[in-house]
Amino acid sequence: MGLVLERLTAGEGIDDAPPGRLRRLTLTEFRNHARTDLELDGRPVVLTGPNGAGKTNVLEAISLLSPGRGLRAIRAGEASRDGGGPWAVAATVDTEAGPVAVGTGIGRDERGDKRLVRIDGAAGTMRALAEHLRIAWLTPQMDRLFVDGASDRRRFLDRLVFGHDPAHARRVSAYEKAVRERQAVLREGRRDPAWLDAIERQIAGHGIAVALARVAGIARLNGTMAAATGPFPQAVLSLAGEPEGMLAAGGDALEAERRLLAALAANRVRDGESGTTSAGPHRSDLVAVHGGTGRAAPQCSTGEQKALLIAIILADARAARAASGRHSGDGGRPAPVLLLDEVVAHLDSLRRTALFDALTALGLQAFLTGTDAALFAGLDAQHFQVQGGLVRVEAAHG
Repeated sequence: MGLVLERLTAGEGIDDAPPGRLRRLTLTEFRNHARTDLELDGRPVVLTGPNGAGKTNVLEAISLLSPGRGLRAIRAGEASRDGGGPWAVAATVDTEAGPVAVGTGIGRDERGDKRLVRIDGAAGTMRALAEHLRIAWLTPQMDRLFVDGASDRRRFLDRLVFGHDPAHARRVSAYEKAVRERQAVLREGRRDPAWLDAIERQIAGHGIAVALARVAGIARLNGTMAAATGPFPQAVLSLAGEPEGMLAAGGDALEAERRLLAALAANRVRDGESGTTSAGPHRSDLVAVHGGTGRAAPQCSTGEQKALLIAIILADARAARAASGRHSGDGGRPAPVLLLDEVVAHLDSLRRTALFDALTALGLQAFLTGTDAALFAGLDAQHFQVQGGLVRVEAAHG
């Protein structure tokens, strides 16, 4: 596996382009793609073809070039074309320092499948991927984001926050690990106060840091959407629950940490019996309201919910650009690459044109899929036809 990734991420000279864009993408033994090579010029990319052709598989492959388990939340071995062999995804990415070759895939040792990362041919980390690529996505499965469980909404928000603040992923991971450790201690019936005090201090410290980052992310998104114009509705976002609610109202972070610590200590017996942790930011929820009608997102039509999601994704991209006024986004962070799976089919012509105009105005590289190539006629993009895991260049539609 290492040799596959090293070969695919050797890096090649490419023309200058704004940071954060893919200039070459290679899939090997990934899903139904035996080998797919795409040479990209930085414009949006349109992938069309029948259902099951492998369009979404390309988007999923790109999503795995960011920390985490990608847009399908897979385990390491689940994307292999033959159901068990090694797969690899590699790309050449424009950065401010020049082209960088990145890649990921699986290898196998005595413990089973293991996810690998390569940066310019050398072993890398998930976090290192985020230094070069910033990826956000919308998929049909996310159409129910506002009506399904709160955990999906928290993950959605955390990915947007992470795009601006890579340390947020580490905070969330440390918080969740501490919560699991406390649950294990309580489940085993151990009640050593000193031990629990130490774990709960970690939970409170990491938890308030997570909450502060979320509150800042919500404020950034709300501010950007309030200033936006066009046919996409404004989503007014907030966080329900503690400690985010207290912090969003201007509460003191130290007081919020003290309150969380007190709640954890008071709930030890109950949490031990229920097997849950009843206080903390893992119980908070992202709330969205349609700014034009005042209706809560779950009460909006399916089309309006989709429009609200697109508005949030575009606001996040605008915030990245506005932070420094450069393509590289805030503080040297790369511009986001957007993965938009089957999005335009659910938009009327006005909103479809508005989406294309926004992508062009922001200078974003977006990968869009659909079954009807004619729907993308108004977008200056590279067009590819996908059929049975094979991808071929198609003449631009315009």
